[in-house]
Amino acid sequence: MLIVNDVTLRDGMHALSHQYSVDQMVAIARRLDAARVPLIEVSHGDGLNGNSFNYGFSAHTEAEYITAVKAELKHARLAALLLPGIGTVRDLREARALGVDTVRIATHCTEADIADEHIEAARELGFDVAGFLMMAHMISTTELVEQACRMESRGAHCVYVVDSAGALLMHETRDRVRALKQSLACEVGFHNHNNLSLGVANTVIAVEEGADRVDASLAGMGAGAGNCPLEVLVAVLARMGVETGIDLYPLIDAADAIVRPLQTRPVQTDGNAIMLGYAGVYSSFLLHTERAAKRFGVDPRDVLIELGRRKMVGGQEDMIVDVALQLAGRREGAPASA
Repeated sequence: MLIVNDVTLRDGMHALSHQYSVDQMVAIARRLDAARVPLIEVSHGDGLNGNSFNYGFSAHTEAEYITAVKAELKHARLAALLLPGIGTVRDLREARALGVDTVRIATHCTEADIADEHIEAARELGFDVAGFLMMAHMISTTELVEQACRMESRGAHCVYVVDSAGALLMHETRDRVRALKQSLACEVGFHNHNNLSLGVANTVIAVEEGADRVDASLAGMGAGAGNCPLEVLVAVLARMGVETGIDLYPLIDAADAIVRPLQTRPVQTDGNAIMLGYAGVYSSFLLHTERAAKRFGVDPRDVLIELGRRKMVGGQEDMIVDVALQLAGRREGAPASA
């Protein structure tokens, strides 16, 4: 059966600048669990130990979030994300002790090698382990397969094609998922963002190509224009005859009654979100870019285009301010200085 991994409580953190309350997390997790969503991911938007000045401080500690959600789950398994360099093996141990079942080790799509230690440690700790190759639009399918094979060789049970920028076109999604399915013995997953309004379409293509796991979130709650909306995906898959074991009505109710009212900035494919996909920029850069553009009086679309031209990747959030400052300097016809 297809495994759907809900990311409302992890990727959705980006849309709220990491400010979920524990009560809000519990309310959402309770509905997801009642709907029989098999995997629910909880952590800072940038993964375990992402709670920092560079990535944004969350309203509560990860231990508080994870403990509270774990106590509510009767059916679902609990997942977390970790980016090597932000999270450590110690964070893996702590997450395992708190009851996390699945961990996804995320790297930029060309840097699978930096996940070696964490994948191996996660296996030793008894996790279900997935490799997570972010910004997968930035390299060729052949190169992506090489990176995925490395993660599999270190013990990953599943390797994800991750469209962090929501930039993949439909034929590009098909090529990548198909190639991983043909090249790997482990499971293959797919995660994307809706910046070009291809969230559901590309996820369906991934399923058609044999993806074993796909990500989605209630009301699309996530970075940029959000993720593939879970309630829409489940409805479409049901129409296709794809079995997920998930009940549709509780998802629709939760999306409308709980999640959308939390969105202080609507999670939608608006102008700046489109530019994320168009320029191929990491989706979590959206709010950082809008704040920097406002501060320096420049067009956020120009900032995003420049970030895409420079091929900025996750972890370079501090460069967004530099780019906005430089664009303001060009506008004034004078060299920019900090």
